[in-house]
Formats: sequence, C-alpha cells, structure tokens
Amino acid sequence: MAEVVRMPKLSDTMTDGVVAKWHKKVGDKVKSGEVLADIETDKATMEFESFQNGVLLHVGVQEGKGAPVDSILAILGKEGEDISALLAGEANKNSSAKEEVSSGQKEGKKSEEKADSKEETKKAAPEVKIPDTVQIVRMPKLSDTMTEGVVAKWHKKVGDKVKSGELLADIQTDKATMEFESFQDGVILHIGIEEGKGAAVDSILAILGKGGEDVKAIIEADKNKGNKPASDEATADKKESKDQKEEAVGSKQLASTGVRKDNSASHNNSERMKISPLAKKLAEEKGISVNMLKGSGDGGRIVKRDIDNFKSNGSMPAFVGVENFREEPVSQMRKTIAKRLGESKFTAPHFYLTMEIDMDEAIKAREAINTVAGIKISFNDLVIKATASALRKHPKVNSSWLGDRIRFNDHIHIGVAVAVEEGLLVPVVRFADGKTLTQIGTEVRNFAVKAKDKKLQPSDWEGNTFTISNLGMFGIEEFTAIINPPDACILAVGGIKQTPVVKNGQIVPGNIMKVTLSCDHRAVDGAVGSAFLQTLKHNLENPVLMLGAGSI
Repeated sequence: MAEVVRMPKLSDTMTDGVVAKWHKKVGDKVKSGEVLADIETDKATMEFESFQNGVLLHVGVQEGKGAPVDSILAILGKEGEDISALLAGEANKNSSAKEEVSSGQKEGKKSEEKADSKEETKKAAPEVKIPDTVQIVRMPKLSDTMTEGVVAKWHKKVGDKVKSGELLADIQTDKATMEFESFQDGVILHIGIEEGKGAAVDSILAILGKGGEDVKAIIEADKNKGNKPASDEATADKKESKDQKEEAVGSKQLASTGVRKDNSASHNNSERMKISPLAKKLAEEKGISVNMLKGSGDGGRIVKRDIDNFKSNGSMPAFVGVENFREEPVSQMRKTIAKRLGESKFTAPHFYLTMEIDMDEAIKAREAINTVAGIKISFNDLVIKATASALRKHPKVNSSWLGDRIRFNDHIHIGVAVAVEEGLLVPVVRFADGKTLTQIGTEVRNFAVKAKDKKLQPSDWEGNTFTISNLGMFGIEEFTAIINPPDACILAVGGIKQTPVVKNGQIVPGNIMKVTLSCDHRAVDGAVGSAFLQTLKHNLENPVLMLGAGSI
C-alpha cells in the first residue's frame, strides 16, 4: 500500500521547508535509510532519509520550491500502483482544513474583541520569548502510526555537548527501537523525558542551547506559545522546582553512600552498569542490589530474566505469608497489540475451522531434506510453503475486508508471528509461494533474530495478506488465534502429537497435527475456508507433490 511522506519538522521554529535537492526521481527504488532529499529549513540544509522501502511514485514539492510542514513531500509504494485516490483524498483534506481555518479566524476575531475589553481592566502579563540560541527538541514521529514514544536510552546527559548527527537517544515506538540523532549543535540544558518513560509525539524531549540559559523561562515561553492556562504554568513551575530539589537530594545521596538512585544525574553509572530500564526498575522494587547481579544480555547487560532468576544468599527476606504484587507500565508494543487485536476481535465476526493433518510423510520429507539442504528446515517452514501453495489455489482466503469492498490479493505475503519479551511481532515473508524451503527457512530465522534484538524495521512487518501463528513448539496441541488486520484469515498451528490412528483397517501409531483457521465471515465463508484447509492438508500429507523440482 502506498505511503505518504510528509514535509518533516526538522526544527522547533520550522513552518515551511524548501527542497534544495532531490536524490531520487519518480520511478526510482528507495530503501529505508537512503537519503531522499536535502531539505532547507529556516536555519540549515539537512539530509532527509526515507523511513520505508518502495518506489518513488510521486514528488509533491519540486526542487527549489517550498511547502508547509506536513504537506505531501512524496509518495512511496509499489511500481505501477494507483495513487489517484490518495491524492484526491489529500486535496479534500486540504480543502476542509482551509474552511476550518476560515471559521477559526472568525471565532478568533470574536475572542480577541472580548480579550481586548478585559485587558482594559487588568494589566497584561509580560511576554517571555525563547532565546535564539535555544533549540527545543521534540518527541519525533518515527512512523505513520506512532502517537507516543518511550526513551529506551539516553546517550547524552544534561551538560553534555552535542553535535549535529550525533546519537541523542534510543526511541521505542510500538514496533521497534530506533536511534534518534540530533539535528543541531549545542549543550543539553534539559531532558524532558526520563529514560524508560514515555510521552506523546511533539512533547519536549530535550532542550539544547549554548549553556547557562534559563530553562524554566524557556519551558514557560514554550507553554505560552501553546496558549496554556496560567494555572497550568504555575503547576509546571512547582513540579520543575520539586524535580530539581529531588535531583539534588539524589545526587547528595549518591555521593555520600555510593548507592545508585534512579534519577537523571546517574546516566554515566547506568551506562557503566549496563542494565535495561525494566531490569533496573524491578531490581529496585524487589530490593536487589544491581552489584549482586551478573548480566546475561548482550555485552553483559542486565535484563529482566536476570532479576527473575536471581536467588538470594539469605540476606534478603523471603516475604513468606505477605501479600505482594508489582505493576508495570504498558509498553508501546503492548498498547498497539491490545488496540489492534481488540478492534479485530470485536469488529470482525470470527468463525473457526479445525482440521487434523497426518504428518507422517511430512516428517519423512523433512528428514530427507535436512540430509542434503544447507540449512535445517523446520516444520513451520513446511507449513508456510504448504499454506502459500494452498492460498494460490484459493485466492478468496488471501483477502481483506475494506468496509465497502473486498480486496483479493494476487501476491502472497505471509506474516509469521514471533514472540518477543514485550509481546508479539509479525514479520512478513513476501511472495512466499515463489520461494524455496531453504529461502523461507533462512528468512524466518533472520526475522526471529532481528525481532529479539529489536532491529525489525517497518518494511519487515508491513504488507501481510495472511498470517500463521505456531505454538506447537511450546507443546500446545490446539488453539484459536485472533485475525491480524488487514488479513481475512489467520492459521493457528498446534504441535505434532503421536496418537493411535486407523490405517487400512489397522490401529497404528500416527503423528497428528491440528490446525485451526480463524476467518472473518464478512470476507470468507465456511465452504471457502474448508476448501482451503483440505488443500493445505493434501499438501502436507503429500509433500513430494507439493514441493516438486526446485522447491527445496
């Protein structure tokens, strides 16, 4: 699906941007991380990188021309994709926005007249301006669906000098953790979001300056720009004062006792200890000294499992007979999972079809393949290949419900559910029906590693037309899965279980695997889903016929 790339807001004062140079032209392929264009702001010319893969279908701002922030800079998608509806929708949106502005101007004029009459009876508050030496860095919008971000790690602390292009922080979105670089030089005057905490897009992430500027006055001026009530400003000032006092107390405690406190003054110590924010929080809740822990993460980093697996040497209380609990803030990933699956479950009318599959021949085929193939093929790889082949014969299952129409996808992109510590990710094996078993196996393993290391990019998890969720490796015999939008179906795969079966009138040991197809009844009927499962069963029970030459 085509994606709109909008004119970015590269500085706090930027309202318009000029395309100084395009590094790509219409028809060119663009990869995530490649420089798309040079954008001239009111203060500098910066390189703007693409956040997704695709073909450049449309250029919204010509070289040397300017446009407001958030207007269409470009559109990326698949080669030959029709973007006329997207452009028409954008034009209607702009038309509505103009009408709202016109209405707002009239209302604003009335408000100004009322305000003028009140100004005669009270003295106007002095206007506080943000110095030219100061740059306010805000929580960036790193993907089209991002509404909040969590600071996974700060690479700089208050007082540090920062150069343009230097890594400022790691920002956790709903799907991945991405590095965020500074767009300007300066000294960090203020950190607005603590490590491990979250905030809405466009919140103050940090404030840069020359050094010595009045941070409280800058924050107040920024709030005045947003027309916040004076009472809110007073509350913010009190909170700022309280935070500074607590920070000072924490620093004194650190100096006198050597015990690490969870405040912004201790980032150097946090980096030295190599401990994740979640592990740090759990250690403090359980009263565990981080000096007693040995990290099992990358580079000796202390992670959640190290806290969970920690065994006291007898110096800590056992808490026997004491009610206890802990609460964790919901991660961005978990929020998105809850929202999307809640919408799917309560919007799409699910129905479920379960079938038993004899895996004897699949087991023999896998053993034979693994003796000659360069990599080990898993049963899940066989299921993906068999599913892709069945989807080619039953295109109605490879569909999406779009409200007033049903989309039948000619391409087959299979999402493979991967469990990670924070929840579930679904990277996509693209054009699965045209790939060999070894290609599928290699791709799925690479996705699993990237998912656990939080290195998946939006291009890795977008575009699925069908999804497979396999819990067989956990000993689950049978389960139902919630449809992963925009797919119309999802296949839940259980484990292979040895059980007595009847063959040729004789009871013999058999290897049975149960699969359950969850279907959106708005797009897929029972007969269609059943026919698909019959083909899937035939493919797995006759893998030689399914694979053929050149499929391994």
